[in-house]
Amino acid sequence: MMRTGAKEFVVVRPLYSEEAFAQDHEKVYRHGKTMLDHVKDYFTCDAKRAKNAALSLLPVIGWMKIYRIKDWLLSDIVSGVSTGLVAVLQGLAYCLLASLPPWYGLFSAFFPVVIYFFLGTSRHISVGPFPVLCLMIGSVVTRIVPDEGPALNITGLEGLTRDEQRVLVASSLTFLTGIMQLAMGILQVGFVVMYLSDTLVSGFTTAAAVHILVSQLKFVLGLTVPGISGPLSLIYTLEIIFNKITSTNVCDVVISLVIMVVVFIVKELNDRFKSKLPVPIPIEVIMTVIACGVSYAFDFKTRYGIDVVGHIPKGYESPIAPNLHILQETAVEAFPMAIVGFAVAFSVAKVYSVKHDYTIDGNQELIAFGVSNIFGASFKSFAASTALSRSAVQESTGGKTQIAGLLSAIIVMIVTLAIGFLLEPLPKSVLGAVVIVNLKGMLMQFRDIPYLWRRDKPDCVVWLGTCTAAILLGLDLGLAAGLGVELISVVLRAQLYVFGCKMNDSLQIYEPEGVKIFRIPSPIFFANIEFFRSKLVEAVGFNPLRVLRKRNKALRMIRKLLKKGDLQWTSKGFLNTSCGFIKESEDESNMEELDLPTDFKDLPVRIDWSTELPANIIVPRVDLHSLVLDFAAVSFLDISALKGLKTVTFLFCQKNLFLYMCDFYIREIKLHDCCFFDDEVQSSMFFLTLHDAMLHILKKHPESTEKKSDFDRVKKTHFYLVENTKHNTILGIVNSSFVLQIVTTVTVHHPEGSLRSRDRNVRIHFYF
Repeated sequence: MMRTGAKEFVVVRPLYSEEAFAQDHEKVYRHGKTMLDHVKDYFTCDAKRAKNAALSLLPVIGWMKIYRIKDWLLSDIVSGVSTGLVAVLQGLAYCLLASLPPWYGLFSAFFPVVIYFFLGTSRHISVGPFPVLCLMIGSVVTRIVPDEGPALNITGLEGLTRDEQRVLVASSLTFLTGIMQLAMGILQVGFVVMYLSDTLVSGFTTAAAVHILVSQLKFVLGLTVPGISGPLSLIYTLEIIFNKITSTNVCDVVISLVIMVVVFIVKELNDRFKSKLPVPIPIEVIMTVIACGVSYAFDFKTRYGIDVVGHIPKGYESPIAPNLHILQETAVEAFPMAIVGFAVAFSVAKVYSVKHDYTIDGNQELIAFGVSNIFGASFKSFAASTALSRSAVQESTGGKTQIAGLLSAIIVMIVTLAIGFLLEPLPKSVLGAVVIVNLKGMLMQFRDIPYLWRRDKPDCVVWLGTCTAAILLGLDLGLAAGLGVELISVVLRAQLYVFGCKMNDSLQIYEPEGVKIFRIPSPIFFANIEFFRSKLVEAVGFNPLRVLRKRNKALRMIRKLLKKGDLQWTSKGFLNTSCGFIKESEDESNMEELDLPTDFKDLPVRIDWSTELPANIIVPRVDLHSLVLDFAAVSFLDISALKGLKTVTFLFCQKNLFLYMCDFYIREIKLHDCCFFDDEVQSSMFFLTLHDAMLHILKKHPESTEKKSDFDRVKKTHFYLVENTKHNTILGIVNSSFVLQIVTTVTVHHPEGSLRSRDRNVRIHFYF
């Protein structure tokens, strides 16, 4: 019984152990499926399942059915042309990283894109050459077919030129990479990318950027440097470059510096004024055209001895079969390539899917890239993924679907079949300069080191270990070393901090009306943050971001109707003055405003979302007013988890839902240091225990205690909060029929503050 004006409570209950409590109250038994049931379900086929299988294997059918020609086609055309021009240039440039003739990069910017159009689930990524994969291919190519000396003794390489041997090696390696990706997709193991944390990927891509930078120095300086692969290859390459530095071609250096300075400045202007520019300025394409013209007019190749792209054959070459001996030789290198290519593409696709509110399937993405690489390898292209800069161009120029990607492939095809000869006088130093400038984003990740060291030292160790190992040992061994460091970090933290306790599950225990208690039974880190968010949304029964957007869209509609005079405010509420049926607006402009907190300014009254809205406006109704997150078993969070938790917290706070967190022992250690709190997410929502949070909610919302039981035999007049003080957990809310069994007073709090106790393990708090 709670005393008015006091903080003391009368606590009365019989002494219960967990076993005694389970004996007196019927448990809820949940029968799980057996392995045989799962096998039967997997091999069961009907019309609905066949339809779903077809839609999952060909995602193009799903988004084609909702394609809006009038709204999206023009944007896709503009995006496709812009992306195609960038794809041509990047295809030529990144091909140098793979130690292949430049025009084969055009093949990689065409064939995989066509296949991904039909099989891919992302609507915004641009498929094609990716510099990290190209560098990994180049290390294998130069190992098997070195610049100096004979190739390895492999059957099938006899009688071929050096370029033909390298193309065969690259295509066979790409074929094996595609086979591995396809196999992982069929076996439904797309979840493996969850074990590549943001920290590990950041360290790995930074090391790859260093390798790419060093590999392009020979083109920028105009030097002849043999390709070197294996551990410490970066050190040996730098040694050769420094020994030959006196032979630098001044013309190549001047061209490269001019290209890098101009491209860098214009790219910065594109970023600064992207809101005012209809499309980004394609400065790489412009400078490439200028460089081609100047090189042709002044005959740079003959006069200054610079290395140019040279002859570009027209059309496509006949398909070839992979070399089985090369497949055996490159199996070790193919697996990390399959993982890296998919992980980078999936990460970029996930960013755009969240931004544009659609779902992607990791297993289907594996199948899409696997088939794309298998098909492309047959036509002498090399492994494809997605380039961050190219995908950014496709999305920022208005691309809505993969029709933009298909149009970019058509632009590449036109260059390959008709106008490729115009690029023959292009200096390779221009391509090297373009590659170096595009490394800015990856190289700037070095700035993450101080941030990680201050916020999460184990994550910083993973970043440094992965980056250092990849720089010194090579990308393939570096990735394996990074995974080892990450695994050790997770295991150590899990072993040091994991703890938990059981939550009783009884038919007489349930949550108050309007309150949802969500308990997290394990640590939260990069591998389970997505699972945490999906389960939380499933538990509350709604997506907070979609509800927020619906409400803001409704407010936009109400303001519009008030302005037109079709809606008026009276003393009895809103009055619809329009004679006809008012349709919901389909305007998608200013979509960013829909993600802002609901704002009732300029409205005559604050909208009550639990009531019927005017003008046929429908917004999903939310019956919750309070959400309690029980972090009793959460032992640690990493940087990725903090970002995800901040996003979830911010979304629920924007929806005016009262969010409470309790038993969060790392709050002082982590959240303040990482600037977790702001105007929306405040420290006042944290409580010491779940008991404290529930007392606060029931006092603030007394109507929550009036929910009626689903069981006819239970007649409630009062509610009681059961707390196990020994384990510091809440057992639940029980009704008055349960309290009738109370026979012993075990703990009494007197108003004067004295305490008499026979058992301090279990308490029942009375609410009326």
